[in-house]
Amino acid sequence: MFAVVRTGGKQYRVAAGDKIVIEKIEGDAGASVTLGDVLLAGEGSELRSVEGFVVAAEIIAQAKADKVIVFKKRRRHNYRRKNGHRQQHTILKIVSVGGQTAQANSARNEGDTAPAAQA
Repeated sequence: MFAVVRTGGKQYRVAAGDKIVIEKIEGDAGASVTLGDVLLAGEGSELRSVEGFVVAAEIIAQAKADKVIVFKKRRRHNYRRKNGHRQQHTILKIVSVGGQTAQANSARNEGDTAPAAQA
């Protein structure tokens, strides 16, 4: 099962067991968060209703992105400014999508790959 959630002004397609990097949200590592703004949900090619649909996640870490250098210059005016910026972000592990956990997804996928019986 998958879902499309919106957080931090961006949209992410997630399934149970996925790891995603999002804009910083409050919480320490190990804390549980709920992503309630679900835009789309489904399984395979079938879509489901998203009313009351919740995606549960666990915060793995609070981190910073790579440094971005901002350099401004005006030629012939001896004007040079150099600044750096490191955006903060949160790394999440999706625990369940709509009540379905990662273990249930892997068990169902293993059942799908069983060889067909010879007739």
